[in-house]
Amino acid sequence: MRTEFQRDRDRIIHSKAFRRLKHKTQVFIAPLGDHYVTRLTHTLEVSQIARSVARALNLNEDLTEAISLGHDLGHTPFGHVGEEVLNELCSRGFSHNEQSLRIVESLEKDGKGLNLTWEVREGILKHSKSRQSIMGYIWDLPSTLEAQICRLADSVAYINHDIGDAIRAGLIDESALPQSAVAVLGTSNSERINTMVCDIVDQSWAATGLVEGETPAITMSKEVLDAADNLRQFLFENVYEVQIAKTETERARQVLRSLYHYFMEHPEGLPGEYAGGDDVERRVVDYIAGMTDNYALSLAE
Repeated sequence: MRTEFQRDRDRIIHSKAFRRLKHKTQVFIAPLGDHYVTRLTHTLEVSQIARSVARALNLNEDLTEAISLGHDLGHTPFGHVGEEVLNELCSRGFSHNEQSLRIVESLEKDGKGLNLTWEVREGILKHSKSRQSIMGYIWDLPSTLEAQICRLADSVAYINHDIGDAIRAGLIDESALPQSAVAVLGTSNSERINTMVCDIVDQSWAATGLVEGETPAITMSKEVLDAADNLRQFLFENVYEVQIAKTETERARQVLRSLYHYFMEHPEGLPGEYAGGDDVERRVVDYIAGMTDNYALSLAE
């Protein structure tokens, strides 16, 4: 018999929003190669890492997996660039984690939502981190240890696969990585993931209930956290901010701006599921945020 969290997982996997993730940007917009990470492959990596930690700590793997699979459903086309544009345009602002929650609560299944448990919905909402550190909080700490695992697994996944993509794209060279971080975490993608996962398990052992006198929390050692934050900062400075300045990134911005202004002026052009209701801007943003990269490009054309 399936648990309630297994049902949540299955509902997420069969949602339209989940399937569209395979055609949404992670970092590189419309890359020519077949092996760049997409929002879908990122999500699957997060799920694998999170389940490994949950299993080692004897926590609920089904809950951990469901949160992991749903955490990025609200991402826009063109990755964080798209999120930035919609946040600028929308009068109430825009964030992908809030949009992910809106999708599972209000948009999927023709407005009925997926009827997920509150543990999964809270984990989806509170997975985002601050710019300063992967242990930084935009929201308060999630209630469940499983959601705390997903927050860290998200960072472990993207720090490592984004390095691989940046090297593949010729933006950086392996030798350019901060050597102090490499010395702590490892020289390869698999070594770094293994170091970070093992450290999370070791530092979070109180979560198993086998350690008395300690408050359970999912965390990392200072040495590994500092090294991971160092790599993350390196990516911001040498990959993410470089990508933001590229020609195709500016084209992505123009595409989303033109779509937003067009549908704000012509709401009758919105498809059926977004056609009803008085809040035109909300419907326009929901429609655009759900688009894949290629669909946004072709519709703008």
